[in-house]
Amino acid sequence: MFLQILLMIIGFILLVKGADFLVEGGSNIAKRFHIPEIVIGLTIVSIGTSMPELMVSLTSALGGHSDISIGNVIGSNIANLLLILGLCAIIKNLKFKKETKYIESPFALFVTILLFLLANNNLAGQANIINRTEGIILIILCLIFIVYNIIMAKKGEEFDGISTQLVITNIEMTSKRYLIKSIVFVVIGIICLKFGGDFVVNSASELARMLGMSEKIISLTIIAVATSLPELVTSVIATKKGEIDMAIGNIIGSCIFNIVLIIGISSIIAPITYSINYNKDLIILIGATLLLGLFPFIGKKDEMTKFNGTIYFLAYVAYMINLVMINL
Repeated sequence: MFLQILLMIIGFILLVKGADFLVEGGSNIAKRFHIPEIVIGLTIVSIGTSMPELMVSLTSALGGHSDISIGNVIGSNIANLLLILGLCAIIKNLKFKKETKYIESPFALFVTILLFLLANNNLAGQANIINRTEGIILIILCLIFIVYNIIMAKKGEEFDGISTQLVITNIEMTSKRYLIKSIVFVVIGIICLKFGGDFVVNSASELARMLGMSEKIISLTIIAVATSLPELVTSVIATKKGEIDMAIGNIIGSCIFNIVLIIGISSIIAPITYSINYNKDLIILIGATLLLGLFPFIGKKDEMTKFNGTIYFLAYVAYMINLVMINL
């Protein structure tokens, strides 16, 4: 058992560091070829924070561990909203921008409900499977969300076009050294993510077997929280620094990418068998996402208050206690 726990911890470390290497290397390569920094931030960096979830879900799907694959996404999104966003709101009231209020939060709710419908769309008594066609639909939504973010960001970047050129110029001054270093970072990142995903999935499956726990419980608790660590650190630090937009955007963006990108790619490569045992957890996630969309309209206008954050946090504690009690 100790060996499995150790391998899982090593796997989590490899996932986090692998995502860091991949983001840094990929960003430098993109800048080398004059891709605007805002595009890099909204694609490579944003998706990079979801890499731990992606590798765990992808490895699980390929290995036939569908419970871990789907449970990791649902559990991570519940942790993102109830735990991480709840803690951020407790630290400081979170003010919503107009686009978050009217577009991003509703879109997060839409893709969450869509996941529920796709997962329960069994025809003629067949098993619930998220197939390749449904995966393609999710990937299309992912591309639409990325394009939307780029358009919205460029609207605000019209007033500041200096910093991007400066970064590119500095990189061009030592382009060969930066390019080689960046390629090495990308390779190291991919290797770390591959082995990290393998370690986490294999050790979690073995640990669940040894403890008599289901893969569902392991994925909704330990794996979900651990793969959400990048979002936790980023959002809490951003909130303390007063960068509220980054804190909210990081969480909502991560929740959307977790569904449309991770489930999309995983189901295209290997269709995911969905257990209806996850329906209760998905309904909780839908409720939490709906409540997030309502916060700007109730109580203090356009804000998620400390009280709202406390509700979220206590709801997560109750959710975790319920999961543990069910398993006992």
